[in-house]
Amino acid sequence: MIKDITIGQYIPGESFVHKLDPRLKILISLLFIVDLFLVNNFKGYLFVVIFILITILIANLSFKYIYSGLKPILVLLLITAILNIFMTTGKEPAIFHWGFISVYKEGLTIAAFMIIRLVFLIMGTSILTLTTSPIELTDGIESLLRPFKRIGVPAHELAMMMTIALRFIPTLMDETDKIMKAQMARGADFESGNLISRAKSLIPILVPLFISSFRRADELAMAMESRCYKGGEGRTRMKQLHITKKDYIASFAFTLLFVITIVSRT
Repeated sequence: MIKDITIGQYIPGESFVHKLDPRLKILISLLFIVDLFLVNNFKGYLFVVIFILITILIANLSFKYIYSGLKPILVLLLITAILNIFMTTGKEPAIFHWGFISVYKEGLTIAAFMIIRLVFLIMGTSILTLTTSPIELTDGIESLLRPFKRIGVPAHELAMMMTIALRFIPTLMDETDKIMKAQMARGADFESGNLISRAKSLIPILVPLFISSFRRADELAMAMESRCYKGGEGRTRMKQLHITKKDYIASFAFTLLFVITIVSRT
């Protein structure tokens, strides 16, 4: 399940989505998140589903791979659904009542909305990282933050840190999987017992994981220093970012989705 995490991974390709400007993809991803919370009915989410499916097809991504990226959040989705179903009250009579447990129509609706939002949130961010290389993400974030340099915001350093953190998510997941297998080979049990005992059994994983993370960070810092990395001042780029016709087409498509979802609110 740990290896199923898709956020932070990149799949090289030559698709329409891969060749879009990274600045546009970042902006679309941010506005897509906003759009998810603007939708207030299931009809609006129907258009979101169509947009996501078309994007995955155009990007030549595997639906099975996208689905595997949702497996790690199944527990979170279950907890979210339970909390909203049993903790939400409504004006209409309960559709189910047993003892102190009551289920209202509003609770079921809110639970469904929250699950759909979380699923699409993970899928949208996964598509961004799966179709955008770490270097493109760094250049895109830095370009978007460049206007804030006038007020002292270190745009290049922030973009570099965000990209490195995002890039190391799958690396740390692989490291965690290796440590767990090593511990299981030595007799560790991570599956039996109650929730508290399972949480305690994870402690032997955290210590080597932190040590490995600090070691990787130190190696990365030494590698950057050995290459005379001094920040963003005076740096040039081999590939310059340019807006093309494909970017205008993608902008129009997403704008159409945004307008349709807002209109569907009424």
